[in-house]
Amino acid sequence: MARRPLPRILSTGSAQIARSRELARTAADSAIDVLHPLITLTRGLRRLASAGRRRWTGTPKDRRGPLLFLVASAILVVVLVPYGPLLAVVTLMAAAAWQGRDRTPPAPDGPDESQIERLQVLYEALVPHFSAAEDPSPLYAHGGDWETVFPTQRFDESGRVAHLVIRYPAYFPDGEAASRARIEQLLAAKSGRGREYLFVWDEEGNELTVDVLSPLPTDIAAQRFVTAPGETVLGFTDPSRVRRTLPLAFGADRRDVPPVVWRTGIRSTEPHLLAVGQPGSGTSTLLRSLALQALQHGDVLIVEGGGTGEYACLAGREGVLAVEIGLDGALAALEWATGETERRLIAANRARQAGEPAPEDTKRPLWIILDRPTAFTHLAQAGGHKDPQSLLQVPLRHGRAAAVTVVVAEQFDALDSLNDVVHQHTRARVALGAASAEDLAAVLGAPPHTTPVDDVPPGRGYARLGSAPVHRLQVPATPDPYDDATSDAHVQAVLDLLPPRCAPAGAETVSDTGSPVATETGADAESPDGTESPADAGTPADAGTPDGMEGPAEVEPRPTPVGAAVPRIVVTKAATPAAPDPQTVTAQNVGARNATAQTMTATARTTVPETALLERPVLETAAPEAAVAKTTTAE
Repeated sequence: MARRPLPRILSTGSAQIARSRELARTAADSAIDVLHPLITLTRGLRRLASAGRRRWTGTPKDRRGPLLFLVASAILVVVLVPYGPLLAVVTLMAAAAWQGRDRTPPAPDGPDESQIERLQVLYEALVPHFSAAEDPSPLYAHGGDWETVFPTQRFDESGRVAHLVIRYPAYFPDGEAASRARIEQLLAAKSGRGREYLFVWDEEGNELTVDVLSPLPTDIAAQRFVTAPGETVLGFTDPSRVRRTLPLAFGADRRDVPPVVWRTGIRSTEPHLLAVGQPGSGTSTLLRSLALQALQHGDVLIVEGGGTGEYACLAGREGVLAVEIGLDGALAALEWATGETERRLIAANRARQAGEPAPEDTKRPLWIILDRPTAFTHLAQAGGHKDPQSLLQVPLRHGRAAAVTVVVAEQFDALDSLNDVVHQHTRARVALGAASAEDLAAVLGAPPHTTPVDDVPPGRGYARLGSAPVHRLQVPATPDPYDDATSDAHVQAVLDLLPPRCAPAGAETVSDTGSPVATETGADAESPDGTESPADAGTPADAGTPDGMEGPAEVEPRPTPVGAAVPRIVVTKAATPAAPDPQTVTAQNVGARNATAQTMTATARTTVPETALLERPVLETAAPEAAVAKTTTAE
């Protein structure tokens, strides 16, 4: 497909704007050079006037009269003396020029004694690595001169190295990662720990540039990001690493910050993500941020293995299919996700074979978010159940074609417990928290371009999308709004992003007295005399067939799409269940049950407790509408 040419304003106007700016800058510099004497005299006269005003204000009132007489006498003498006014003007201009001079102390020509000592220490430390016995004129030798190998250096306010250019001999193996790592570790230790250093190796010029990176901003709160559908903001990085910026709100101010954007969907080359970190490093914060962004355009299914209720704020919200924190619920949710992925693939394939576009319900993004799934693995092994990770094979392998995105978060110590399928198909990687260079390289697939530090704020780490370079990352603050330790500003920021709570038809709500109240609409309602409504009576399963006629052939029901059935929200109560009504088993009832059993996996019901952390929400299949209505009437 041919690329369209850029608009004229972008292709030709930018060069003209750049030339105009250069001309304006040159004219301003020339004007400053020409008017510099006048600017100096004006500044000096203003300082002399200020000094005279302060002298007059500080003089007592009883002495101001003699002072005025003295000044008047001096002016009279100047006027009467030959060439007196001219000499007075020349003297005043000289005094103004002296007072208006630039009093900024000149920058030092070179480093001071303490800085010279630091450079000498660096030089001596590099001698064993950058010298060889066979070199007749080595650049590095004990007792040598550091000025020949450190052509450029800059220091910060504390006197530590902020920028340094190092020359090294051509025989140093700068193409080997191990040799580079030794030099970088040495320079980071000798230049000052606790800071992040960026090392740029110029293999052609045999130069190494060392820069100290400023900390990434940690005051970015959760908010709506200006992104296109299919784009998700993982966090923010250095301005020199990406060419895109996003406008962000910092209280009343707005700034442009470079983001790390992860693209998902059928066109993505990295459709699934794996986040690894230490406890308290911010992996749950990252998953909450991704879930809030995903709810703008899709549905979210959350499975939490930690059992701490980090995602209770999302339970019962529009677009949230389930929030599972138990093994049974996790297995049911992931089995449904596997079936939903297969259903989307089949529906899209049938549409393509028919020459039609894919159905809309197969295009709506579905996010499967798992926090610490290895905790369920241990429980499943102890109880003899299926490993929930084995149910991720279909969403991970075929999720991109079905608009299904899988996000997995795990800790470093449990990384080996993840299945090979998770490692193979999660090509977008995030590592948060303090970690060694070896651990970061094992997660990201490549060593970071900066030196990791031991003390980092929550949400700070590195990100790599496929085979792209490694980026420093700071996750936006998205804490649990139900946590008492969260600040009010962050709580309000998260609450503003939460979708409204869903109240679907047929859901049970809790009245003020604490008893569940059923809401019945449409086909769920029954007449007061106990007879079925017309909607129920007219169904093929309940209506009998006349004698002598064959019954209708069984038709495979069409699976219910995800967006078509809203999950039921009920409240579980610790009460004795009512006895169900006796039912007569007939051939028609058996056929109806067999027909509805095939559609039960497509409709999900999320059980949300009265308090978000009291009981485990369970994802289970919903009963037929007529059965729900009868049970409600019996209660």
